[in-house]
Amino acid sequence: MPRKADTKLDEKKLNKGHLRKLTALRKSLGQEIADKAFTEWLEQQPTETTKPEDKNAMLIVKTLEPLVMGNKLKIPRGGYLVKRGRGRIVVSRPKSE
Repeated sequence: MPRKADTKLDEKKLNKGHLRKLTALRKSLGQEIADKAFTEWLEQQPTETTKPEDKNAMLIVKTLEPLVMGNKLKIPRGGYLVKRGRGRIVVSRPKSE
């Protein structure tokens, strides 16, 4: 008599991509082997996702931070909008809603 899988998968907590991978494994390998392989694979995946760093935003921060800290530039509450124009940069105050 075959043994039952030791680990139970909570399929409600998996995202769409994980569910697709699990069903594909189950179709090709069978229920027990696929569940075991999937849980091992899932344990190896990084749990915390980080947002990629915006290089342009970091460049703006590095450029403006010394000016703000030296009291040479004041940024009002609500900030500014920075847009690209025809060969120039357009800086404007945001419209209040």
